Parts: sequence; structure tokens; C-alpha cells
Amino acid sequence: MDYGGRKIIHIDMDAFYASVEQRDDPALRGRPVAVGGSRERGVVAAASYEARKFGVRSAMPSVTAARLCPDLVFVPPRFEVYRAISAQIRDIFAAYTGRIEPLSLDEAYLDVTPTEAGTPYASRIAHEIRAAILARTGLTASAGISYNKFLAKLASDHRKPNGQFTITPESGPGFVEHLAVGRFHGIGPATEAKMHGLGIRTGADLRNRTEAFLVQHFGKAGSHFHKIAWGIDDRPVVPDRPRKSAGSETTFPRDLADEAEVQTALLPLVDDVWGWRERSGMPGRSATVKIKYADFEQITRSRTLARPFCNRAALAEVAHSLLASVFPLRKPVRLLGVSMANFDVPEAETGVQAAFDF
Repeated sequence: MDYGGRKIIHIDMDAFYASVEQRDDPALRGRPVAVGGSRERGVVAAASYEARKFGVRSAMPSVTAARLCPDLVFVPPRFEVYRAISAQIRDIFAAYTGRIEPLSLDEAYLDVTPTEAGTPYASRIAHEIRAAILARTGLTASAGISYNKFLAKLASDHRKPNGQFTITPESGPGFVEHLAVGRFHGIGPATEAKMHGLGIRTGADLRNRTEAFLVQHFGKAGSHFHKIAWGIDDRPVVPDRPRKSAGSETTFPRDLADEAEVQTALLPLVDDVWGWRERSGMPGRSATVKIKYADFEQITRSRTLARPFCNRAALAEVAHSLLASVFPLRKPVRLLGVSMANFDVPEAETGVQAAFDF
């Protein structure tokens, strides 16, 4: 199989938000730390490795995390600090390649395929990048090196924290063969459970199913699953992928049952989204309102206009109209969100940074 000589690095910061907090506050070092909201209503955004030993994970309700780890220290997030550090890390990447695909503030793919004789080995580049990140930020990163994105991401998890691992073209199919399907990026809990029901538990099991069988049970994703079971992933590293949406949401300290309160709570969310629109210069034509009820049922309401929103008032009018469409409320509201999408980006602006500016 021809891999085109591709060399892909996946860089993933180690427990990024929590590590920043431990770096900046010596009293937190060595202690289980969760970055997130209050114990009663919040969600864990990140957990230190000390907290992970107790089963604390990102996206976990804070009350659950506190029950698993009674000594857990909750720290409010400081996204302006994380964004600034992320920009420093991005500068380090740029010293080695312009082919950078940010996935979030703390991880990215880098295409370091050799373009000329004498280009350093990808493993050496990854080592130098990790050393530069440590020297500049005081934080550690892990790296995975391989011939495609799927395997590079798997490799970066293999030696965490503060390590790196290479999966070569010769070892790729064998590495995948013994891996549990739940470890595959893109296979979440629901898909994993469905695969288990079909007798698919490892990469080898997945490889033994035909593409037609997988498409029958998983739709278009079945073709992707069939390829990655053989260590095949042709997706390119896409530099500065244009952002598809921008949003803001909040979980309330108490469930809101009064419709006037819910409408009022929408205002700061609209302000956040419009503030981003003014900073980015990216006008959107679609607005979506997300509502999560007290029982965790979630619904969305959306509307797309022929032209982009011309001002904040126009966005607010549509958002309030969408919210009003669910009145009278069937049950109290736990979370409210507003987002804007369908960006009409001028050609000169298509290089705007995406995830690292989020």
C-alpha cells in the first residue's frame, strides 16, 4: 500500500486546563483538581491526573466527581489564560510546519511530511516540539507519530502523560488488530455498545466484517470503520479549518420555570455570540437556541435567513422568537444556549484561525 510518505504528528497537551491551574498555583500541585463549575450544578471541564485516578473525567457532573473524590478541589476555568497559552503553543508548531490542523485549545495535527532532503525525522520533530512547549510554558505534552491521522491520535494516547509513540506503516494494521473498538477515535459509547451487540469488540473483529455489513448497520460511517480496521485513513491535515458555528450557553444555579426569566437569561448569551461575531468579522445567517430541561431532555430550534444578521438586535429578535416557540414551558429549564452558523466569509478571510481562537 502506498502511504505517500506521509508523516503526521498528533500533539495533545496533558490535562491542559488542570495542568495550567497547578502550574500557576503551587498549592494545587499533587492534589486532585477539577476545572469546572460548582459542585451542585457544574460540569467538569478538565481533571488532573491525580483526580483521574478516582474516575473523575471531563464532561462529568461535578456532583458525581465530588462523590468519587471527596478531596477534589474545584477551580473555575480561566479561558483567557488557556487561549493565550494555546497561542504560544501554536507559534511553536509554526516553526516546524504551516500544515497545522487545530482540534481544540490543547490538541492539533501537524503534517511534517518531508519536502526536501535533510528534513528531520518526524519523531525528532515531535521531541523538539514537546521540549519547546515545556521550556516556554512549563507544561507537558504527549505526541503520536504515524502515517495517518487516525493512528497518530491513537499513538499520542499510548504513552501519556509526557511521552510519545510512533506507529509505522509496517506496524499499523497489527496495532489496530488488538485494540478494543472503544479506543477508536470516533467510536463513542453508543456505537461501541452496538458493535458489542454484533460481536465486534476488537480491531480484528471489525476487520472480519465486510464493508457492506458495516454500512448496513452503521450507515456511511461503516465505510470509515472498515478502513481504520486496516489502519487506513486518507483524511488530509486541513490547516485553519473554517469555523462552522459560534455559541454560548449557561447552566443555571436553579431550574427556571418562569418564561420571563428564561427570556431574560437569553440576553447575555446573545451578547456573547454577537461579541464574537464583531471580533471575528464572520457574519452568520443561522441562529439556534438550545434548551436542556431539568430532566436532561434536550431540544433545539433553528432558523436560517437569506442574508447574514446585520446587528445584535436582529440576532436577538430571532433568538427570542425561537425560544418563544417552546412556550408554554413543559418543564423547568436547566440550560440555555445560543449559537450562530452558516458563515458568509469573504474570500480574504478564509484563513481565519478556528479552534485555537475559540
